[in-house]
Amino acid sequence: MGRCLISSSVTPSKFRQLPTSIRTFNHQTHQLSAFSCCYLGNSKPLKHGNFSRQISTKTIHISSSRYNFCTKAVLSGTQYPKVGAQSIGPIPGNQLLGVVEKAAKTGAEVVMEAVNKPRKISYKGLTDLVTETDKMSEAAILEVVKANFKDHLILGEEGGIIGDASSDYLWCIDPLDGTTNFAHGYPSFAVSVGVLFRGKPVAAAVVEFVGGAFCWNTRTFTAVAGGGAFCNGQRIQVSATDLVERSLLVTGFGYEHDDAWITNINLFKEFTDISRGVRRLGAAAVDMCHVAIGVADSYWEYRLKPWDMAAGVLIVEEAGGAVTCMDGGKFCVFDRSVIVSNGLLHSKLLERIGPATETLKEKGIDFSWWYKPENYNTDL
Repeated sequence: MGRCLISSSVTPSKFRQLPTSIRTFNHQTHQLSAFSCCYLGNSKPLKHGNFSRQISTKTIHISSSRYNFCTKAVLSGTQYPKVGAQSIGPIPGNQLLGVVEKAAKTGAEVVMEAVNKPRKISYKGLTDLVTETDKMSEAAILEVVKANFKDHLILGEEGGIIGDASSDYLWCIDPLDGTTNFAHGYPSFAVSVGVLFRGKPVAAAVVEFVGGAFCWNTRTFTAVAGGGAFCNGQRIQVSATDLVERSLLVTGFGYEHDDAWITNINLFKEFTDISRGVRRLGAAAVDMCHVAIGVADSYWEYRLKPWDMAAGVLIVEEAGGAVTCMDGGKFCVFDRSVIVSNGLLHSKLLERIGPATETLKEKGIDFSWWYKPENYNTDL
Protein backbone atom coordinates (compact mmCIF):
# COMPACT_ATOMS: atom_id res chain seq x y z
CA MET A 1 0.00 0.00 0.00
CA GLY A 2 1.10 3.51 -0.68
CA ARG A 3 3.23 2.46 -3.66
CA CYS A 4 2.71 3.53 -7.25
CA LEU A 5 3.07 -0.03 -8.54
CA ILE A 6 0.97 -3.08 -7.84
CA SER A 7 2.01 -4.68 -4.60
CA SER A 8 3.84 -7.97 -4.99
CA SER A 9 1.59 -9.44 -2.33
CA VAL A 10 -1.38 -9.58 -4.72
CA THR A 11 -2.43 -13.20 -5.14
CA PRO A 12 -3.97 -13.90 -8.56
CA SER A 13 -6.28 -16.61 -7.24
CA LYS A 14 -7.91 -14.39 -4.63
CA PHE A 15 -10.27 -11.56 -5.54
CA ARG A 16 -9.94 -8.42 -3.46
CA GLN A 17 -13.30 -6.94 -2.63
CA LEU A 18 -11.94 -3.41 -2.08
CA PRO A 19 -9.21 -1.43 -3.85
CA THR A 20 -6.02 -2.18 -1.94
CA SER A 21 -4.61 1.30 -2.42
CA ILE A 22 -7.62 3.08 -0.89
CA ARG A 23 -6.43 4.43 2.42
CA THR A 24 -6.50 7.46 4.65
CA PHE A 25 -4.48 10.25 3.06
CA ASN A 26 -2.45 12.84 4.94
CA HIS A 27 -3.35 16.01 3.05
CA GLN A 28 -1.09 18.15 5.22
CA THR A 29 1.86 16.08 4.05
CA HIS A 30 0.51 16.25 0.48
CA GLN A 31 0.44 20.04 0.55
CA LEU A 32 3.78 20.60 2.24
CA SER A 33 5.68 18.08 0.14
CA ALA A 34 4.69 20.05 -2.94
CA PHE A 35 7.35 22.58 -2.03
CA SER A 36 10.20 20.09 -1.84
CA CYS A 37 11.43 20.72 -5.39
CA CYS A 38 11.56 24.51 -5.23
CA TYR A 39 13.40 27.31 -3.46
CA LEU A 40 11.47 30.40 -2.39
CA GLY A 41 12.67 33.87 -3.18
CA ASN A 42 13.95 35.48 -6.36
CA SER A 43 16.40 34.14 -8.97
CA LYS A 44 17.20 30.96 -7.07
CA PRO A 45 18.42 27.82 -8.85
CA LEU A 46 15.57 25.33 -9.25
CA LYS A 47 16.05 21.72 -10.26
CA HIS A 48 13.34 19.74 -12.01
CA GLY A 49 14.18 16.24 -13.25
CA ASN A 50 17.39 16.39 -15.25
CA PHE A 51 17.21 20.15 -15.80
CA SER A 52 18.56 23.13 -13.85
CA ARG A 53 17.77 26.75 -14.65
CA GLN A 54 17.80 30.18 -13.03
CA ILE A 55 14.13 30.91 -12.60
CA SER A 56 12.52 33.83 -10.82
CA THR A 57 9.77 32.83 -8.40
CA LYS A 58 7.59 34.78 -6.04
CA THR A 59 6.93 34.07 -2.41
CA ILE A 60 4.28 31.38 -2.05
CA HIS A 61 1.10 32.26 -0.15
CA ILE A 62 -0.75 29.12 0.90
CA SER A 63 -4.09 30.77 1.72
CA SER A 64 -5.72 31.17 -1.69
CA SER A 65 -3.33 32.38 -4.39
CA ARG A 66 -1.80 29.93 -6.82
CA TYR A 67 1.60 28.52 -5.89
CA ASN A 68 4.43 29.04 -8.39
CA PHE A 69 6.11 25.91 -9.68
CA CYS A 70 8.62 25.27 -12.42
CA THR A 71 7.34 23.00 -15.19
CA LYS A 72 9.05 21.19 -18.04
CA ALA A 73 6.86 23.24 -20.37
CA VAL A 74 8.67 26.35 -19.15
CA LEU A 75 12.05 24.65 -19.38
CA SER A 76 11.34 23.70 -23.00
CA GLY A 77 11.36 27.40 -23.87
CA THR A 78 7.61 27.65 -24.51
CA GLN A 79 5.21 28.84 -21.83
CA TYR A 80 1.68 27.57 -22.34
CA PRO A 81 -1.31 29.14 -20.56
CA LYS A 82 -2.14 27.47 -17.27
CA VAL A 83 -5.40 25.54 -17.09
CA GLY A 84 -5.48 25.36 -13.28
CA ALA A 85 -7.24 28.06 -11.29
CA GLN A 86 -5.23 30.97 -9.92
CA SER A 87 -7.31 30.82 -6.75
CA ILE A 88 -8.82 27.78 -5.08
CA GLY A 89 -11.60 29.95 -3.66
CA PRO A 90 -12.84 30.16 -0.07
CA ILE A 91 -12.59 26.42 0.65
CA PRO A 92 -9.15 25.34 1.95
CA GLY A 93 -7.29 23.23 -0.59
CA ASN A 94 -6.74 20.32 1.78
CA GLN A 95 -10.43 20.19 2.65
CA LEU A 96 -11.54 20.30 -0.98
CA LEU A 97 -9.01 17.70 -2.09
CA GLY A 98 -9.99 15.45 0.81
CA VAL A 99 -13.60 15.34 -0.37
CA VAL A 100 -12.57 14.90 -4.01
CA GLU A 101 -10.38 11.94 -3.12
CA LYS A 102 -13.00 10.41 -0.84
CA ALA A 103 -15.62 10.74 -3.58
CA ALA A 104 -13.42 9.07 -6.20
CA LYS A 105 -12.46 6.23 -3.86
CA THR A 106 -16.08 5.70 -2.87
CA GLY A 107 -16.98 5.29 -6.53
CA ALA A 108 -13.98 2.98 -6.96
CA GLU A 109 -15.27 0.71 -4.18
CA VAL A 110 -18.50 0.26 -6.17
CA VAL A 111 -16.53 -0.55 -9.32
CA MET A 112 -14.22 -2.98 -7.48
CA GLU A 113 -17.22 -4.81 -6.03
CA ALA A 114 -18.55 -5.35 -9.57
CA VAL A 115 -15.37 -5.87 -11.55
CA ASN A 116 -15.41 -9.69 -11.60
CA LYS A 117 -19.17 -10.10 -11.78
CA PRO A 118 -21.47 -10.36 -14.84
CA ARG A 119 -22.24 -6.99 -16.42
CA LYS A 120 -25.69 -5.58 -17.07
CA ILE A 121 -25.16 -3.48 -20.20
CA SER A 122 -27.34 -0.97 -22.05
CA TYR A 123 -26.51 1.37 -24.94
CA LYS A 124 -26.48 5.16 -25.43
CA GLY A 125 -25.71 4.63 -29.12
CA LEU A 126 -24.74 1.85 -31.52
CA THR A 127 -21.44 1.13 -29.69
CA ASP A 128 -21.51 3.62 -26.77
CA LEU A 129 -22.47 1.44 -23.83
CA VAL A 130 -23.28 2.04 -20.17
CA THR A 131 -23.46 -0.43 -17.28
CA GLU A 132 -25.35 -0.49 -14.02
CA THR A 133 -21.97 0.01 -12.35
CA ASP A 134 -21.59 3.43 -14.02
CA LYS A 135 -24.87 4.53 -12.48
CA MET A 136 -24.20 3.02 -9.05
CA SER A 137 -20.72 4.56 -8.91
CA GLU A 138 -22.06 8.00 -9.78
CA ALA A 139 -24.79 7.71 -7.14
CA ALA A 140 -22.18 6.84 -4.50
CA ILE A 141 -19.99 9.77 -5.55
CA LEU A 142 -22.93 12.18 -5.44
CA GLU A 143 -23.71 11.14 -1.87
CA VAL A 144 -20.21 12.13 -0.78
CA VAL A 145 -20.30 15.47 -2.61
CA LYS A 146 -23.77 16.43 -1.38
CA ALA A 147 -22.93 15.46 2.19
CA ASN A 148 -20.05 17.95 2.19
CA PHE A 149 -21.12 20.70 -0.24
CA LYS A 150 -24.88 20.94 -0.60
CA ASP A 151 -24.79 24.13 -2.70
CA HIS A 152 -22.20 23.09 -5.31
CA LEU A 153 -23.03 22.55 -8.98
CA ILE A 154 -22.42 19.03 -10.30
CA LEU A 155 -22.03 17.70 -13.85
CA GLY A 156 -22.10 13.91 -14.02
CA GLU A 157 -21.73 11.79 -17.15
CA GLU A 158 -24.80 9.74 -16.31
CA GLY A 159 -26.99 12.17 -14.34
CA GLY A 160 -26.29 15.44 -16.12
CA ILE A 161 -26.34 18.79 -14.34
CA ILE A 162 -27.71 19.20 -10.81
CA GLY A 163 -27.27 21.71 -8.00
CA ASP A 164 -26.98 25.47 -7.72
CA ALA A 165 -25.86 27.19 -10.94
CA SER A 166 -24.82 30.26 -8.93
CA SER A 167 -22.09 28.27 -7.20
CA ASP A 168 -18.49 29.08 -8.13
CA TYR A 169 -17.66 25.38 -7.84
CA LEU A 170 -18.52 22.83 -10.53
CA TRP A 171 -17.85 19.11 -9.98
CA CYS A 172 -17.17 17.09 -13.14
CA ILE A 173 -17.72 13.40 -12.47
CA ASP A 174 -16.93 10.40 -14.63
CA PRO A 175 -18.01 7.46 -12.48
CA LEU A 176 -16.43 4.91 -14.83
CA ASP A 177 -14.11 6.24 -17.51
CA GLY A 178 -13.43 3.42 -19.96
CA THR A 179 -16.76 1.63 -19.61
CA THR A 180 -16.13 -0.55 -22.67
CA ASN A 181 -12.85 -1.76 -21.15
CA PHE A 182 -14.62 -2.45 -17.84
CA ALA A 183 -17.38 -4.39 -19.63
CA HIS A 184 -14.75 -6.62 -21.24
CA GLY A 185 -12.53 -6.87 -18.17
CA TYR A 186 -9.75 -5.08 -20.06
CA PRO A 187 -7.36 -3.17 -17.75
CA SER A 188 -7.71 0.49 -18.62
CA PHE A 189 -10.53 2.20 -16.74
CA ALA A 190 -10.90 4.58 -13.81
CA VAL A 191 -13.11 6.74 -11.64
CA SER A 192 -12.44 10.44 -12.27
CA VAL A 193 -13.54 13.41 -10.15
CA GLY A 194 -12.46 16.97 -10.89
CA VAL A 195 -13.63 20.26 -9.38
CA LEU A 196 -13.61 23.65 -11.10
CA PHE A 197 -13.58 27.06 -9.42
CA ARG A 198 -15.14 29.63 -11.73
CA GLY A 199 -14.49 27.34 -14.68
CA LYS A 200 -10.88 26.34 -13.95
CA PRO A 201 -9.66 23.10 -12.31
CA VAL A 202 -8.72 23.33 -8.63
CA ALA A 203 -8.71 19.75 -7.36
CA ALA A 204 -8.63 16.29 -8.93
CA ALA A 205 -8.57 12.60 -8.14
CA VAL A 206 -8.40 9.64 -10.53
CA VAL A 207 -8.55 6.08 -9.22
CA GLU A 208 -7.08 3.85 -11.93
CA PHE A 209 -7.76 0.11 -12.03
CA VAL A 210 -4.67 -1.90 -12.85
CA GLY A 211 -3.93 -5.61 -13.11
CA GLY A 212 -6.54 -7.86 -14.65
CA ALA A 213 -9.11 -10.54 -13.94
CA PHE A 214 -8.85 -11.90 -10.38
CA CYS A 215 -5.88 -9.68 -9.52
CA TRP A 216 -7.33 -6.17 -9.74
CA ASN A 217 -5.66 -3.38 -7.82
CA THR A 218 -5.83 0.41 -7.90
CA ARG A 219 -3.62 3.45 -7.73
CA THR A 220 -4.85 6.94 -6.94
CA PHE A 221 -3.68 10.12 -8.66
CA THR A 222 -4.40 13.45 -6.95
CA ALA A 223 -3.67 17.12 -7.52
CA VAL A 224 -4.67 20.52 -6.19
CA ALA A 225 -4.02 23.70 -8.17
CA GLY A 226 -0.50 24.87 -7.39
CA GLY A 227 0.20 21.97 -5.03
CA GLY A 228 1.78 19.35 -7.28
CA ALA A 229 0.58 15.96 -8.47
CA PHE A 230 0.80 12.68 -6.55
CA CYS A 231 0.29 8.96 -7.02
CA ASN A 232 -0.60 7.07 -3.83
CA GLY A 233 0.86 9.99 -1.88
CA GLN A 234 4.19 10.13 -3.72
CA ARG A 235 5.04 13.14 -5.85
CA ILE A 236 5.12 12.45 -9.59
CA GLN A 237 6.45 14.28 -12.64
CA VAL A 238 6.27 14.00 -16.39
CA SER A 239 9.02 12.40 -18.48
CA ALA A 240 12.18 14.10 -19.74
CA THR A 241 11.79 12.83 -23.33
CA ASP A 242 12.56 15.66 -25.75
CA LEU A 243 12.64 13.82 -29.09
CA VAL A 244 9.52 12.60 -30.89
CA GLU A 245 11.39 9.58 -32.22
CA ARG A 246 12.06 8.48 -28.63
CA SER A 247 8.54 9.12 -27.38
CA LEU A 248 5.66 6.82 -26.52
CA LEU A 249 2.38 8.51 -27.41
CA VAL A 250 -1.30 7.89 -26.65
CA THR A 251 -4.47 8.96 -28.42
CA GLY A 252 -8.16 8.09 -28.50
CA PHE A 253 -11.08 7.81 -30.92
CA GLY A 254 -14.69 8.71 -30.25
CA TYR A 255 -17.85 7.01 -31.43
CA GLU A 256 -18.60 9.52 -34.21
CA HIS A 257 -16.75 8.45 -37.36
CA ASP A 258 -16.58 11.80 -39.16
CA ASP A 259 -13.77 13.98 -40.55
CA ALA A 260 -12.24 14.51 -37.10
CA TRP A 261 -12.09 10.74 -36.58
CA ILE A 262 -10.45 10.25 -39.99
CA THR A 263 -7.97 13.05 -39.29
CA ASN A 264 -6.92 11.39 -36.06
CA ILE A 265 -6.56 8.02 -37.78
CA ASN A 266 -4.09 9.73 -40.11
CA LEU A 267 -2.27 11.35 -37.16
CA PHE A 268 -2.11 7.92 -35.53
CA LYS A 269 -0.45 6.52 -38.66
CA GLU A 270 2.01 9.41 -38.99
CA PHE A 271 3.19 9.36 -35.39
CA THR A 272 3.35 5.57 -35.34
CA ASP A 273 5.84 5.88 -38.19
CA ILE A 274 8.14 8.40 -36.48
CA SER A 275 7.82 7.62 -32.74
CA ARG A 276 8.35 4.53 -30.62
CA GLY A 277 4.65 3.87 -30.92
CA VAL A 278 1.14 5.23 -30.39
CA ARG A 279 -1.20 3.48 -27.97
CA ARG A 280 -5.00 3.58 -27.85
CA LEU A 281 -6.16 2.48 -24.38
CA GLY A 282 -9.70 3.86 -24.31
CA ALA A 283 -9.88 5.87 -21.09
CA ALA A 284 -8.96 9.57 -21.25
CA ALA A 285 -8.39 10.05 -17.51
CA VAL A 286 -6.05 7.04 -17.44
CA ASP A 287 -4.19 8.26 -20.53
CA MET A 288 -3.55 11.67 -18.96
CA CYS A 289 -2.40 10.14 -15.68
CA HIS A 290 0.07 8.00 -17.62
CA VAL A 291 1.54 11.20 -19.07
CA ALA A 292 1.66 12.73 -15.57
CA ILE A 293 3.56 9.79 -14.12
CA GLY A 294 5.95 9.66 -17.07
CA VAL A 295 5.15 6.27 -18.62
CA ALA A 296 3.77 8.03 -21.72
CA ASP A 297 4.98 11.32 -23.16
CA SER A 298 1.83 12.83 -24.70
CA TYR A 299 -1.87 12.20 -25.24
CA TRP A 300 -4.38 13.91 -27.53
CA GLU A 301 -8.00 13.41 -28.58
CA TYR A 302 -10.96 15.15 -30.23
CA ARG A 303 -14.48 15.42 -28.82
CA LEU A 304 -13.99 14.70 -25.15
CA LYS A 305 -16.41 15.96 -22.50
CA PRO A 306 -15.69 17.99 -19.31
CA TRP A 307 -15.97 14.92 -17.08
CA ASP A 308 -13.33 13.19 -19.25
CA MET A 309 -10.80 15.99 -18.79
CA ALA A 310 -11.37 18.05 -15.64
CA ALA A 311 -9.27 15.85 -13.36
CA GLY A 312 -6.66 14.62 -15.83
CA VAL A 313 -5.56 17.98 -17.21
CA LEU A 314 -4.86 19.34 -13.73
CA ILE A 315 -2.88 16.24 -12.74
CA VAL A 316 -0.72 16.56 -15.88
CA GLU A 317 -0.12 20.27 -15.37
CA GLU A 318 0.76 19.83 -11.71
CA ALA A 319 3.19 17.04 -12.70
CA GLY A 320 5.05 19.57 -14.85
CA GLY A 321 3.35 19.03 -18.19
CA ALA A 322 1.62 21.25 -20.73
CA VAL A 323 -2.04 21.37 -21.80
CA THR A 324 -3.57 23.09 -24.85
CA CYS A 325 -6.26 22.53 -27.44
CA MET A 326 -5.19 20.52 -30.47
CA ASP A 327 -4.84 23.70 -32.54
CA GLY A 328 -2.37 24.99 -29.95
CA GLY A 329 -4.85 27.44 -28.42
CA LYS A 330 -5.61 28.04 -24.75
CA PHE A 331 -7.56 25.13 -23.25
CA CYS A 332 -10.53 24.93 -20.92
CA VAL A 333 -12.50 21.84 -19.90
CA PHE A 334 -15.49 22.87 -22.05
CA ASP A 335 -13.40 22.59 -25.24
CA ARG A 336 -13.74 19.81 -27.83
CA SER A 337 -10.08 18.85 -28.15
CA VAL A 338 -7.07 18.48 -25.89
CA ILE A 339 -3.40 17.63 -26.11
CA VAL A 340 -1.33 17.07 -22.97
CA SER A 341 2.39 16.36 -22.93
CA ASN A 342 5.55 16.50 -20.88
CA GLY A 343 5.99 20.04 -22.21
CA LEU A 344 9.27 19.32 -23.95
CA LEU A 345 7.49 17.65 -26.88
CA HIS A 346 4.45 19.88 -27.02
CA SER A 347 5.47 22.30 -29.77
CA LYS A 348 6.99 19.49 -31.85
CA LEU A 349 3.75 17.49 -31.76
CA LEU A 350 1.69 20.58 -32.55
CA GLU A 351 3.70 21.12 -35.73
CA ARG A 352 1.57 18.33 -37.26
CA ILE A 353 -1.48 18.19 -34.99
CA GLY A 354 -2.14 21.95 -35.11
CA PRO A 355 -2.41 22.32 -38.93
CA ALA A 356 -4.51 19.14 -39.15
CA THR A 357 -6.93 20.64 -36.64
CA GLU A 358 -7.03 23.98 -38.44
CA THR A 359 -7.95 22.12 -41.64
CA LEU A 360 -10.90 20.54 -39.82
CA LYS A 361 -12.05 23.99 -38.69
CA GLU A 362 -11.85 25.23 -42.27
CA LYS A 363 -14.10 22.32 -43.27
CA GLY A 364 -16.71 23.52 -40.80
CA ILE A 365 -16.08 21.10 -37.92
CA ASP A 366 -17.36 22.80 -34.77
CA PHE A 367 -14.64 23.42 -32.19
CA SER A 368 -16.59 25.86 -30.05
CA TRP A 369 -17.21 24.96 -26.41
CA TRP A 370 -19.04 21.67 -26.16
CA TYR A 371 -21.08 22.59 -23.10
CA LYS A 372 -21.07 25.05 -20.23
CA PRO A 373 -23.87 24.93 -17.64
CA GLU A 374 -26.29 27.79 -18.13
CA ASN A 375 -25.74 30.65 -15.66
CA TYR A 376 -22.50 29.13 -14.38
CA ASN A 377 -20.11 32.06 -14.00
CA THR A 378 -16.49 31.58 -15.02
CA ASP A 379 -13.24 33.54 -15.31
CA LEU A 380 -12.61 32.10 -18.78
